[in-house]
Formats: sequence, structure tokens, C-alpha cells
Amino acid sequence: MNRTEIEIMTTASLGDTSYLLVSGDEAALVDPQRDSWELVESCTSRGVAIRYVLETHVHNDYVSGALEVRAATGATVAGPARAPYAFDHLPLAEDDEITVGEATVRAMETPGHTAEHTSYLVFDDTQRAPTAVFTGGSLLVGNAGRTDLSGADHTEELARAQFKSLRRLALLPDATRVLPTHGAGSSCTAGPVSRDRTTTVGAERRTNPALATRDEAEFVSGRLAGLPPYPAYYHHMAPINRSGPRVLGGPPAPRPLTPAVVEGLSGGGAQIVDGRDRKSFAAGHVPDSVWDELDDRFASLVAEVVPFGTRLVLVLPEPAEDAAREAAVQLLRIGYENVAGYLAGGVDAWAAAGRPLRSLRTADVSELAGRLAGTCVLDVRPVRPEGGIPGTLSIPLAELPRRLGELPRDREIWTVCGSGRRATIAASLLDRAAIPVTAVIRGGVRNLMAHA
Repeated sequence: MNRTEIEIMTTASLGDTSYLLVSGDEAALVDPQRDSWELVESCTSRGVAIRYVLETHVHNDYVSGALEVRAATGATVAGPARAPYAFDHLPLAEDDEITVGEATVRAMETPGHTAEHTSYLVFDDTQRAPTAVFTGGSLLVGNAGRTDLSGADHTEELARAQFKSLRRLALLPDATRVLPTHGAGSSCTAGPVSRDRTTTVGAERRTNPALATRDEAEFVSGRLAGLPPYPAYYHHMAPINRSGPRVLGGPPAPRPLTPAVVEGLSGGGAQIVDGRDRKSFAAGHVPDSVWDELDDRFASLVAEVVPFGTRLVLVLPEPAEDAAREAAVQLLRIGYENVAGYLAGGVDAWAAAGRPLRSLRTADVSELAGRLAGTCVLDVRPVRPEGGIPGTLSIPLAELPRRLGELPRDREIWTVCGSGRRATIAASLLDRAAIPVTAVIRGGVRNLMAHA
């Protein structure tokens, strides 16, 4: 009887998936997020002991939860033999095996996404062929992991390695479940991927364009062409994960802060981040705030415009205590740990304490469409697949903080993007810099082009 189960845990905000392999009363956790405390508690209550934490590679897009899980459970951290981890771990090279209950997990070296990347084959007690393979950032659902995260000097070499690794994986039996870490919403992918989180080898062999190319040179040129930019915070993740992240021991509990304390922190260099909806922010916000609505994309967009390591103060929707916990968890996943707390009572408390609020002019796209001629328009989309409006300025949001000096200051700037979100973030940056601005918060460039 097959007693092996694989539980799937998706972190939508990062486009990543972790897996819990359970066999009998033992388990292995694959590529865990940093906030795995509830999962650990769940395993304990079910009488399941996490024996191993498996890492497919040194992650570039989030801070690993491996050391958190080890500290809580005593599990052995296992990972690629070629990974230069600075902490104690079990190195796994080609064909090395570990046992989890009645299941066997076998290492399969699949370099490409990173140099040390390793996949893991799962064999049930009654099967000779693998029933599943954890593919990390190698074979994805509908594509493969990008190969440029280790720097330009290694990109082509890793693309060639990825070509070979994908073909090795494609030789596995059709029914083998493919369980990748990266998926839709992750910047670790080399282009579009399916919304599905898992697949099978047979399905990918039939439909995955990364497996369709037989010629290595053609594959490499295709892999390197048109790669979208990846978030700046990625540069900090691998060094943290190689050295071993600080163990937190539990979820954060941000402190409520008075207006006087927030004012002092802001004056001392902390960045205020306002996570309310865009209309509320525009109507009234604490001076020098950066806006980004608290939802699944919150932390990744904060990271586009706030330098890594910056101390943060949050202004949040009610119930603020719950919102603060959600925001802090999202941020610590990508290494933004320095959250001083949140403004208790929000902007109402700020105003009641006699402190000024700023407001921001907003518009919908139809208003801008009626006055395009002579208007200074700033397009902050990260990519422009269909081009843009002639005469507009184009600065991707992630580049805007360091390029504010390029903007005119003698006239009002209207910020646009695809939907209004990045436009509002950009407007908050301009407002903070005392540049007159209107944020187009409803509609985007495609709507404008239809009117042009």
C-alpha cells in the first residue's frame, strides 16, 4: 500500500511552491518559505516528524526557511553538494539517497537555473520507477527556470547546462509528477509559465516549448533573448541563503507606534510605507510616505522602490494589527526584516495629534486621454510590449527612485502604467520629492492608445 503523500503549499505573492513529502509518520519539507511555523505546528499535531529539509538550490527570490525549520524540529538540512553553504548541512550529490518513512529520495544533479541546482526523485516503497520529481527551478510547468541570476559571466554556461538537465528530466517516465518550486508570478522563470503548479513529465514533453528545441545553440539563444528584468532585492537573497539566515523563532509582531515616534523615526531615515487603498492614500497621507496597497504583491513592489535594509514604518488599513502581521511576514520572506512598527490609529491619529497630511491629485485614464496634447506623461511599466504613447517619458518603476533627477520640475507630471497601481506608487515617489504630479489610478496605457 502506498503511504506516501505530497502536500502542496503555494506562496502566491512570490509565485513559488513548497512541498511536504509525508511517508508514515516522517516527512521531508522541500524549498520552504521562511514563515513555515504553522506548518511545523501542524505536523507536530498530526504526529508527523519532519526529518529533512531539502533545498533544490540556493534561492535568489526569497529567504529560505530551512534553518527556521531545523531550529524548531531538529530536522537535517540537506541540499546540493556543490552549494557553498556556510552552515552545517547534508550535501547530496548525484544518486545520493535519503529515506523518509518508506519512501526513498534520490538526488539528480540538474544545473542550469543555478550551478549547484539539484532535483530530487521520489520512489515509493512499492515502485521501481520514480513517482515524482522535485524540479525546483529546472523544469517548470510550461517553461524552465532562467539562467542569468548568477551574473552575465555565467549565463551562457548555465543555459547550456539547463539544456542538458531538461533533457535528462524529459527521459523520466511519462507518469512522473513534476513538482517545481517556481511558477506563475515568479521572476525566476524564463518567460511565461502555466497557471498550474504541478504537471507530469509526459505532459511537459508534449507541450513545453523549452523541451521542443533539439538544437543546443538554438535553445541557448532563445533562453537569453528577451529576458525581463528581475527584482533588485534578488541580489541580496543568495548571499543570505548561503551564509544562513538569522533564525527568528516565530512570526513577527510589529509594534503600534504613536505619531510622535513615527515622526522621529521618519526624521531618522525610516521610510513610511502606506498600505491602504489608493483613494484613501490620495485623500490624505503622512508626508514622505511611499504608497503600495497591502495585498499579495505588497512586498515585491515595496522592494522595487525602497532600498534593501531600510527601516520601515507602516500605515495600514483596519484592523491594523492583523494587517501589520501580514505585511511583516511578506516583507521578511524577502529579507526586509527591519519593520519598526505601524502607526496606531492611522492617519486619523496623525491628524488628531496636530500633524499635517498631504494629498495627491488623481484621475482616470479618460481624463488624461482628453488632454494628452501638451501633457507630460510618465509611463512606469516594467516592459512595454505594445509600445507606448508618442512623446511620453518612459522610466520603469524600479528605476524611478534613482532617476528622479531626469524629470522636469516646472510642470505637472501624470503617471500611468497598465492598471494604475505602479502609477500610484510612482506618484507617491514624485510627491515625496515635491514634484507636481497626478496619478492615473484607473485604466492604463492600452486604454490611452485606444483613444490616441
